[in-house]
Amino acid sequence: MIRTRIAPSPTGKLHIGTARTALFNYLYAKNQGGTYVLRIEDTDKNRSTKESEHDILAGLEWLGIGADEGVTTEGELGDLGPYRQSDRTGTYRQYLEVLIESGDAYWCPTSGEELDRLKKEADASKQPFIYRPEHRDGRYEYQEGSVLRFKVPDEVIWFEDKIKGKIEFDTSLMGDFVIAKGWDNPLYNFVVVIDDELMQITHIIRGEDHISNTPKQILINRALGFKRKNFGHMPLILAPDKSKMSKRHGATSVEDYRALGYLPEAMVNFLALLGWNEGNDREDYTLEELVQKFSLKRVQKSGAVFNKEKLDSINAKYIRALPIAEKVRIGSEFLTHNGFDLDKLSQSQLEQIISIECDRIKTFGEIGDDVKFFFETPEYDGEILVWKNMTAEEAKASLEWVKEQVYNIDEDSYTEIESRLKEIINESDWGMGQVLWPLRVALSGQERSPSPFEIMQVLGKDETLARIDQAIQKLS
Repeated sequence: MIRTRIAPSPTGKLHIGTARTALFNYLYAKNQGGTYVLRIEDTDKNRSTKESEHDILAGLEWLGIGADEGVTTEGELGDLGPYRQSDRTGTYRQYLEVLIESGDAYWCPTSGEELDRLKKEADASKQPFIYRPEHRDGRYEYQEGSVLRFKVPDEVIWFEDKIKGKIEFDTSLMGDFVIAKGWDNPLYNFVVVIDDELMQITHIIRGEDHISNTPKQILINRALGFKRKNFGHMPLILAPDKSKMSKRHGATSVEDYRALGYLPEAMVNFLALLGWNEGNDREDYTLEELVQKFSLKRVQKSGAVFNKEKLDSINAKYIRALPIAEKVRIGSEFLTHNGFDLDKLSQSQLEQIISIECDRIKTFGEIGDDVKFFFETPEYDGEILVWKNMTAEEAKASLEWVKEQVYNIDEDSYTEIESRLKEIINESDWGMGQVLWPLRVALSGQERSPSPFEIMQVLGKDETLARIDQAIQKLS
C-alpha cells in the first residue's frame, strides 16, 4: 500500500512551499488509494514551538488536506506513532547501536576547532573538504563531546527519482557525516530514516533542496537492512525574478494568504498548478478532480514561478462562484475586520453590498476598499461631477433633472431601477453619460465605483435624493 508523508518542523508558520509539498503527497496518496501521514519533526528544541505546530496543522486542515494518519489539531490518528519526533527519543538508540556493531558508524572525538583548521587548509589548497579520519575503525568509545559518524563507502549510488529521473552520486566525494551528537541527540538524516521505516512510508515526495540528503539516507537505510524507499523531488517555488521565494516578494505563509482573503479552494487549485499540469491549459480544479487527475509523471522538473496575478484570477473566480450566504458570511467578517460598522445596515443592504463587491474584488481582504460611501456620506471635490465636455451648469441641470425622475419612481420599483431609469433617459434629450456620470459621483463621491443603479438600490430613495441634493449644492 502506498504511504506518503509530510514532516514539517514547527519553527515558523506554514510556508506555501511546505503546503504545496503536503498537497502533492496528499494527491499522490489519494490517487493511489494510499495513506497520507503527517509527522512533526520538532527535535530542534530551541526553535520549535507549539504555536508554530498549531499554525501548520490548522493551515493544512484549512486547505482540506489534513492527515489520514499522524498529528491533527484534535490529536494523533493511527497505530504507528507517536508522530512527533520529540516523543520518539527512546526509539533511536538501538539503531545507532546496530550501526556501531556493524562497523557502519564510529565515535569521532575530533574537536570543532580541529575540523575548522582542516577546512581552512582545504580551502587554502583549493581542495574539497572530505573528512574521513584515520579512526574510522571504531577504536574510540563514546566520550563527552564526541559525535557519531557514518562511514561512507566508495561507490556510485543511484536512484530513479519519480520526478527527475535517474540521479547518481559518487560517494567518494562525500565525507563521513555526523548522524548523532551523543546517544540522546540523533540528527535529521538518521532519525528521518528510522521514522520513515517504522511508519511504513513507501514514497518520499519533497522539495529538490533535499536531493543532497538522499544519498546519506539511502546509505543509512541500506546499512540497517530496511526496504528501499521511492523518492520524488519537486521543483522549488520561484519568485517572478526566478530567485527563491522569500518575504521580500510578499506573503509566504498560508496564514498570510488566508488573512488577505484568499479562499482555501483557490489556494489548493493554484498550488497544484505550481509545478504540475494535466497536459493542457485547464486551470479550474476541485480537490476531488485533482485527486483523480494527479500523476507524478506530470510534475515538471524545473522551478515553478509563483504568479500572483494567476492566483488572484483563480481566487476571484472562486469568490464569484460562492453561494450568496457564503459571500455574506465571509464578506461580513472582513468588513468588520476592516473597520465597518455592520449595525448601520439592514440584512438586505448588507447582502447587496457584499454581492456588488464580490463581482469586483480579487480577495476578500479588498472588500470595503470601494464601498465606504455606503456607510457614510462621501466627501469629494465638486469638480469631478462634471463629465467630459459638460459645463458645471450642465452637470447641475442633469442632476436636477435626474432628481425629479428618481423622485417620481416609487421605491417599491427600485429593484428595477436600472431598466426604469434607462428607459426614461433614452426618451429624453440627455445622453446616457451626461446623466449617469454626475449621478454616480453624487452617490459615491468616486470616479470609479459600482454602477449608480446598484448604489441606488442599496441606499434607497431618501438617501439617494439627499446625495443628489448635496451634489447640486456643490455645483451651485
